[in-house]
Amino acid sequence: MSYEVTIEPTGDVITVEEGQTILDAALRQGVWLPFACGHGTCATCKIQVLEGEADVGEASPFALMDMERDEGKLLACCAKPETDMVIEADIDVDPDFCGYPVEDYTATTIAIDQLSPTIKGLVFELDRPMQFQAGQYVNLTIPGVEGTRAFSIANSPSQPTRLELHVRLVPDGAGTSWLHQQLQVGKQLQISGPYGQFFVRKSDPKDLIFIAGGSGLSSPQSMILDLLEEGCERQITLFQGARNLAELYNRELFESLAKKHSNFCYVPALNAPLPEDNWAGFAGFVHEAAMAHFNNRFSEHKAYLCGPPPMIDAAITSLMQGRLFERDIHMERFVTAADGAEEQSRSALFKRI
Repeated sequence: MSYEVTIEPTGDVITVEEGQTILDAALRQGVWLPFACGHGTCATCKIQVLEGEADVGEASPFALMDMERDEGKLLACCAKPETDMVIEADIDVDPDFCGYPVEDYTATTIAIDQLSPTIKGLVFELDRPMQFQAGQYVNLTIPGVEGTRAFSIANSPSQPTRLELHVRLVPDGAGTSWLHQQLQVGKQLQISGPYGQFFVRKSDPKDLIFIAGGSGLSSPQSMILDLLEEGCERQITLFQGARNLAELYNRELFESLAKKHSNFCYVPALNAPLPEDNWAGFAGFVHEAAMAHFNNRFSEHKAYLCGPPPMIDAAITSLMQGRLFERDIHMERFVTAADGAEEQSRSALFKRI
């Protein structure tokens, strides 16, 4: 049995199968609904029921309070229709968003590379092409691990049957431990995607700043490769942060791109270089490298940030102090399954993310 759900104010109508969540059905039919955690703890996907009934699902009482439930509010990532419905969502879809539908794929492992002491590069061959925008992510099903794990795509969309992921080993992390220690070439895994609203606003003519930390390099790598392949002529600057030289992975790739493309500038930064690194580049945090490079003047740029929450928060502060406004800052916070909903909350510096 299935139900029709009409989404206001856009008027989109989706078909939701029995037992399927509203969010899952919408994404698989190319209809965007805002969401973040995907499992009922962050409240980003909160919707208002105008007509119909639904099972509230496993929504956290902190994300969906009793008073809100009484008012007819639901979390789209948990709610399962029991009748045809009309809902209202806070939808603000960017005109540059392509809205490719989420689908399921079988991914065969074809390469495993040790990019740094803590990060592995996993390359998969998909059973069929996947359309995605550079910066988006996939959900990976890992054997013996409950739920799924999200990883950003590192290759460009011009390789639709290839999937490159950068996976940082999280201490005591069941998912990343399995991927680092047990995954072998030839192993098949199930993935779904693409997900996310982290993508380049290509219609905006401003020059581009990318700030990446750790395995957060994956999304900017995909975005930069895509832009350069398309012949983008805007100035593109990548700031990559790491603790020491061993953790500064894919440095050679970006140095070669900088030599080949006059409009691309690469600035690596190490915040704790070792004596044996003989580091002659910028020593400090990656947001400090950006401040020094631009003399703390970021106006008339678009900034894309990807990395751990402390790096994101520091970069936001620096960019805003340098006269870059909220509308020109886009981000993807890299959090782990153990980080909890509080890590996925909106920055206090932003009205919305």
